[in-house]
Amino acid sequence: MPPEPSFEIPARPQRRYPYSGGVEYEGETVFRLRPTGDRSESDLRALVEAILESEPYTYGDWLDLPMPLYLVHDGQTGDVFRVAVRDGTVELYVLPATESAGLRQFYETLTAHSDDAWTVDLTVERA
Repeated sequence: MPPEPSFEIPARPQRRYPYSGGVEYEGETVFRLRPTGDRSESDLRALVEAILESEPYTYGDWLDLPMPLYLVHDGQTGDVFRVAVRDGTVELYVLPATESAGLRQFYETLTAHSDDAWTVDLTVERA
């Protein structure tokens, strides 16, 4: 059995506020969680939503996107991060103030609610 991932964050995105309005991020750190079993996108979405409906999470989703994308707040750790379901993975997007504890807790909750083993890949794009 592989060791538990640490969810150490090697780089954080930088938040920018352009004159045209809104917010943009430069750089990206994403943890991609992939189940070892075959799960459909709808199964993964249902699993993620079941987790988000439980304590300690509050979340919001963006409508009119081609994939499920949620802004998640972990009330226990205080962390905020984005969660997406895409291409057979659950993706955890680090925001500037996200800490490892919230990501780790989401992963542990995901594995506890699933019979699958999960692999974790990290992608970092620096600003």
